[in-house]
Amino acid sequence: MPGGSDFLQLRAASAPAKGLTTWLADAVRAAVADGRLAAGTRLPPTRTLATDLGISRGVVVEAYQRLVDEGLATARTGVGTVLTAVLAPPARSEPPPATGTAGPPRLPLAPDPRIEFDLSPGLPDLAAFPRAAWLRAERSVLATLTSADLGYGDPRGTRSLRSELTAWLARTRGTRADPADVLVVAGVAQALALVATVLGPGTVVAVEDPGSRGARDQLTDWRLTPRPVPVDDDGLRVDALEDTGLDTVLLTPAHQFPTGVVLAPERRRRLVAWGGLILEDDYDAEHRYDRAPVPALQASAPDRVVYMGSVSKTLAPGMRLGWMIPPRRLRDDLVAVKHASDLGNPALAQLVLAHLLRTGEYERHLRRVRARQRRRRDALLAALTEHLPAARVEGIAAGLHLLITLPTDVPDPVLAGYAAEVGVRVHPLSWHRMTPGPPGLLLGYAAQPPDRLEEAARRLGARLATVVRTGRPR
Repeated sequence: MPGGSDFLQLRAASAPAKGLTTWLADAVRAAVADGRLAAGTRLPPTRTLATDLGISRGVVVEAYQRLVDEGLATARTGVGTVLTAVLAPPARSEPPPATGTAGPPRLPLAPDPRIEFDLSPGLPDLAAFPRAAWLRAERSVLATLTSADLGYGDPRGTRSLRSELTAWLARTRGTRADPADVLVVAGVAQALALVATVLGPGTVVAVEDPGSRGARDQLTDWRLTPRPVPVDDDGLRVDALEDTGLDTVLLTPAHQFPTGVVLAPERRRRLVAWGGLILEDDYDAEHRYDRAPVPALQASAPDRVVYMGSVSKTLAPGMRLGWMIPPRRLRDDLVAVKHASDLGNPALAQLVLAHLLRTGEYERHLRRVRARQRRRRDALLAALTEHLPAARVEGIAAGLHLLITLPTDVPDPVLAGYAAEVGVRVHPLSWHRMTPGPPGLLLGYAAQPPDRLEEAARRLGARLATVVRTGRPR
C-alpha cells in the first residue's frame, strides 16, 4: 500500500494506531483554519483517498461526515464533498477587564490560551448557519424591495416579519397575539433593557436561583435589583415567589436555565394565578429531543406576560434578531422607548427572516439543526458514561447543554479550574447562583462535533477521576 497522499501530504504512518477518523478530520480542520484549504475546495473522493492512504474507505467516509455535521462541508451526489466554511483563527488571549468586585466573572469569558474545547452553555452551532438559504432569501427580498422598505419605518419592526412571527409563534409556541402586539428587538438583551426602562430604576425583580447569570447581569446593568427565588425539580417555587411580596418575575419555564427542568403544570397554574408581571424568556424552546413541546406561558395570561425570544440559538447571536410580545397595557410605552433608543432594527435582515418563515425554510433548518444537536448530545452522554461514570447527568431532554454533579465536596469553581487545565472550558453551577447550593458543572454541546465532545469528556474523566475517587482536590 502506498500509505501516503498528495492531499495535505497525509501519511498513514504518522496517524495514531487508534483514532484514524479523528486524525483525518482534524487534519482537514487544521488546513481550513490555517488557510491551506479554502471554501469551495472539493475533497478527494473517499475511495481515492482511502486507497492512497492504505486505510478503510469507511474511515474516510466517517471523517467526511463529521465535517459535514459540523458545517465545514457539504456532500452532494455527483459533486462530492465540498468545503463550505472557513474557520476563524483562535482569538488571542487578553486579560479580562478589572471589575473591582469579587465573585464570578462577567459573561462571556475572556479568551484563555489553554482552552481547546469550549463547552460553555449557550454557545450555538454557528457552523450550521444556513448560508445558502439565507443568500437565496436575501436575493429574493432584494428583487422585490421597495424604496419605502429602506426607510425608518415602524419602530416595532417590519410588518411582514411581525405577521410571520405571529403565525409561527402561535403554531409552534401557542402564543396569542396580533402583529400589532409584536416588537422586533435586537435579542432578548434588548427586550430586557426596554422592560427595565419602562419599569424604572430600583424595581426589584424575582429571578430563578440558580438562573441565567447573563440575564441577571442585564437587569443589574439597567439598575434593576434581582432577588433570588429557589428552583427545584418542578421549576420555580411559586410559593417562595409569593412570600417575597414582589410583583415582577423573570423565568425560563419551558427549559429552566441552567437545570433543564420544566415548570410543572401545577406551578404554571399557580404562577398565572399569582397576578404579577411575568417576564418569560423562551430562549431555546426549539431544541428538544426526548419530550413533547411545552407551550409558552404567554397563552395562559397574555395580559400579564412579556414573552421574549430570538434567533440567537437557532441561527446565530450575531444576527441580533429577536421578538417580544408584551401585554397591551405596556405596549405603547415599550414602543416609545424602542423608538427613542434606536428608531427600529435593520430592515433587510427582518425581511429575509420573514421570507424564511413564509417559505418554510426556517423550520426545515430547525429540523436539520435539531438532528445535529441530538447526535452531539448523544455523543457527549455516551462519552461521559464511559469516562466519568460517577457523574450524575441532568437536563438532557432538551436544550444545548447538560448539568453534571459529582460525588465530591470540592467546590465547582475548583473543578472547572481542573477542566481548564486539560483544555476544557465548563461553567461552575455556582456562577449561576445567588445563594449557596450543591456544586455542579454545565457542559454545552452544541458548538462541538461529536468526536471533539468525546475527547473533551475523556480529558474531563482523566482529570477528575482522582477527585471523585478520593474526595480530595489532588
